[in-house]
Amino acid sequence: MNKDSNLFHAKLSLNAAPPFRLDFTAWALRRRQKNLIDRWDGNTYRRIVVFENDPIQLAVTQFGTTREPKLVIALQSGKEITAPVRKQVKALVTRMLGLDVDLRPFYALAKKNEILKSLAAQFRGVKPPRFPIVFEALVNAIACQQITLDLGIALLNRLSERCGSRFVDGEATYYAFPRPVDLVNLSEEEFKKLGYSSQKARAIHELSARVTNNEIELTMLEQMTNGEALDFLLALRGIGRWSAEYALLRGLGRLNVFPGDDVGAQNNLQRLFELNLRPDYEKISKLTSQWSPYEGLVYFHLLLDKLKQKGVI
Repeated sequence: MNKDSNLFHAKLSLNAAPPFRLDFTAWALRRRQKNLIDRWDGNTYRRIVVFENDPIQLAVTQFGTTREPKLVIALQSGKEITAPVRKQVKALVTRMLGLDVDLRPFYALAKKNEILKSLAAQFRGVKPPRFPIVFEALVNAIACQQITLDLGIALLNRLSERCGSRFVDGEATYYAFPRPVDLVNLSEEEFKKLGYSSQKARAIHELSARVTNNEIELTMLEQMTNGEALDFLLALRGIGRWSAEYALLRGLGRLNVFPGDDVGAQNNLQRLFELNLRPDYEKISKLTSQWSPYEGLVYFHLLLDKLKQKGVI
């Protein structure tokens, strides 16, 4: 560890279960170029995370090959980076980037499936990403309800710049995604100034308050079945079926969940299966059942395919 420019630095090494592609995985996580929280410069994935109230910038770079991936995490912090924090960072990055997920059974399945075969080969190495905590997945879902993903990302950027922990690196300033405690005192009027509707403002504020006051414990969802977790999430203000399934996939890593109400995913499946009409929820359940238990992983592949068609990746 060394210290310069008023920042402490540390480097960590991680392995990933092969095959692994950091670029594909980072894009599956960030979704849009204008995402200011999850940053990708073509070589390194960066994000501000908060440990013990201290914002830390992590920068993940892949070395080696897709078949023998090696990752290096460079850390910057205004405080000394302790051994416990370094251990937490390793666990966080492993979870967020799906580094320990064994996808060999998925590739075996894909080889036998004519629809999936070329898609899996094209994006071989993408791992299923997750948001750091379920709370972030839920706020993402609420923000993106009934609007375009581009606008949803813009709303999330504004919320992070308004309430997230700030990290200054030279002349650049970056922001962490807000924690529940960061949002609990933001008024409905302040939410609306950022572009949120009254309904979304109330949903995010109530969720933040209930988590901060220990009225609900979202980490309990890890031990629940999909059905139990869905029932729990659907009882929250502002959470419908799409938001709940989105949180199951992107917050809890339930790879057998395909958010069937997702309009973008519906369009992607219509294109993949060359359907005349956009499939509804029931039709999607039938179409994706052939990929069980990896329906959600295909969701990420379809997202990457759309980004590639747009020339983003």
